[in-house]
Amino acid sequence: MITVTIFRLPDGFISRFEAQGHSGLAESGQDIICAGVSAIAQTVIGSLQELASLEPDYGLEDGNIYCDIGDPARMKAEQQLIASALMGSMDIGCQQISNSYGKEYVTVKNKSYY
Repeated sequence: MITVTIFRLPDGFISRFEAQGHSGLAESGQDIICAGVSAIAQTVIGSLQELASLEPDYGLEDGNIYCDIGDPARMKAEQQLIASALMGSMDIGCQQISNSYGKEYVTVKNKSYY
């Protein structure tokens, strides 16, 4: 199972996400759920770089993806707005995959992050 953890600051701003594990739906390289979660995560990371001009701390390894954008107070207002939308899309996209395929393949958790 893939566990996606969304880390929120007290004001609700998503500052980090992690996706760990494999869905187990199909063999590696054939698994559409793993590919979907990976594609969303990598798109968010690339979009943070290209659209928000941010350089997040991130890692892309087999079965482990994370992205941390740090303290939004250090960003310009426009960067905060773009980052909020992009990080929110990770949450929404993974929730949709979980709702479509089942929580036995993808679970999305929210955690407070201070």
